[in-house]
Amino acid sequence: MELTGTEYDGPLAQRGIGVIAPFDLALERELWRWAPLEVSFHLARTPFEPVPVSLEMAQRVSDVAVLQAATRELLGVEPEVVAYLCSSGSFVHGREGEVALGDAIRAAGAPDAVTSSGALAEAVTALGLRHVSVITPYDQPLTERLVGFLGELGVEVVTAQHLGLGGGIWRVNYRTVAELVCAADDPASEALFVSCTNLPTYDIIGPLERDLGKPVLTANQLTVWACLARMGLPTTGPGRWLREVFGP
Repeated sequence: MELTGTEYDGPLAQRGIGVIAPFDLALERELWRWAPLEVSFHLARTPFEPVPVSLEMAQRVSDVAVLQAATRELLGVEPEVVAYLCSSGSFVHGREGEVALGDAIRAAGAPDAVTSSGALAEAVTALGLRHVSVITPYDQPLTERLVGFLGELGVEVVTAQHLGLGGGIWRVNYRTVAELVCAADDPASEALFVSCTNLPTYDIIGPLERDLGKPVLTANQLTVWACLARMGLPTTGPGRWLREVFGP
């Protein structure tokens, strides 16, 4: 029998993004929504650390040796870029520490590297942001590290709202996040940044941008779109201001 239908053509050529995720990431399903169909995510997790979300956890999950080992685990599927999908782990040591993490991932064999906080820095530059509000699920000391990281980028944090959670961040509902975003908004803020790759945000970005009239940037959005930009692939999902600068 001759197979003549176009159904047999394919599958669509797969292009991979390697993802190094903290051990407690529970939002893999959100990652897939940010990318076109030909993109696959290949995940490696950092080792379990029995500590609450805190400065200590951020330091542990961003250990260079751990990230390089995870990178090597991903090389077998030939990712085009490897992303360190963690906001706090990539801003906890400031801008210099974030750059060092990307360098370490490339040194371990990745063709290219992105970190969540590095993607934030790219968005800040691309959008020309100088005044933002931030929303985090963290405690105050960790939130202050994010404020410091943005300060190194020349960005003033106008307001900062945090939930003070030590775990279970993926269980936070959309309404809680949206209310925090609205509480953080300020006329002086040019955009709002929602930190943490484990905080659900996908379906509320569009409505919040519509209602607030300014960019709402989130950690998973920025990280995936920075990877897609390096791959020359189109962006999908909400974020009309950001799409204009990250799209090919």
